[in-house]
Amino acid sequence: MKIVNNKVIKNIKALVKGLFPALLIVMLSVSWSMAQDEEGGLPDRPVLYTFNGAWLIDNQSVMVHTPGTFEFDILHRFGTMGNGYDDLYGLYASSNIRLGFSYVPIENLMVGFGLTKRKHLLDFNLKYALLKQTRSDAMPVSVTYFGNMAWDTRDEAMIGEVYNESDRLSFFHQVIVARKFTDWLSLQVAGSVSHYNLVSDQRENDHYAIAGGGSIKLTETLYAIFNVDQPITQHTAGNPNPNLSVGIEMATSSHEFQIFLGNYQNIIPQENNFFNSNNYNAEGESFWSNYLIGFNITRLWNW
Repeated sequence: MKIVNNKVIKNIKALVKGLFPALLIVMLSVSWSMAQDEEGGLPDRPVLYTFNGAWLIDNQSVMVHTPGTFEFDILHRFGTMGNGYDDLYGLYASSNIRLGFSYVPIENLMVGFGLTKRKHLLDFNLKYALLKQTRSDAMPVSVTYFGNMAWDTRDEAMIGEVYNESDRLSFFHQVIVARKFTDWLSLQVAGSVSHYNLVSDQRENDHYAIAGGGSIKLTETLYAIFNVDQPITQHTAGNPNPNLSVGIEMATSSHEFQIFLGNYQNIIPQENNFFNSNNYNAEGESFWSNYLIGFNITRLWNW
C-alpha cells in the first residue's frame, strides 16, 4: 500500500491547464462587467438564486443559504439500467443512499454531516461563500469553497488491513466559480482535489479533477440541469471514468427535488472522482449498464 504522493506538482500544472479557458472567460467578464457598472450605476447587491439549492446533481452548487437555515438531504442512486425490465431498469437493484444534515450559523458559512450506505461512510463538510456576484456586475461571478472529510466506519475485515485509524480517512477540496447570466441560465465550473490517506500501489493519493454544470429555467418552478466531471490525474491503473448527468429540477421556497440520469453511483464527491467505474461513452449492449437513475430531495427550515 502507498501513503505518499510524488506527482503533486505535475497534477497541479494539469489542473491549471484544464481551468485556463474558464479563467480566461472570467477575466474577460470582469473587464466587461466593470465597464458596464461604470455606465449603468446599478445598485451593488448580490444576485439572488444563482442556483436553487446547495446541490447540482452530484456536485455542490455555489450557493450557501441565509443564516439560520437548516437543510435535510435525501440523496439516492439506484442500480445501473443494464438488466432492463428484470430489475426494473435498476430500481430494484442494489442502491446507494445518503442522509445529510447542514446548518448555516453565520453569513456565508454552511457546516454539516452525512451518512452514506456504501462503505458506511460518515462525512463532515464545510462550505464558504468567498465572493458573490453582484447585480451591478462589479463582481461578475460567485466563488465558493467546499471541503469535506469522510470516515470509512466498516469493520477491518470488510476493508482490508488498516495500519492506523487515519487510514480510514479521505478528504475533498473544491473551488466553485459560477455566474448567473440571465434569469433563465446559470453556469458553474469547479476544480477539485480528492485525497485518500491509504491507497494501492497503482494509485496516487491525490486525484485532481474539473467539473462543470448548469441550470436552465423552463418555468417558474421547473429547471433543466446538467453536470459534467472530467478526471485529470492519471494513475498507473484503475483510472476513473468521466461523468455525464442530465435531469430536471422542481423547486419551491423550502423544497427541492432533482431527478436525473448519469453514471456516478457513489455520492460522496471523492468517492465519485476517485473510483467511478461506469463508462459514460460505452457502446452496444453495455451502454445502459453504465447509466443509472438518481434523485436528490432537499428540505429547508429557517430558524
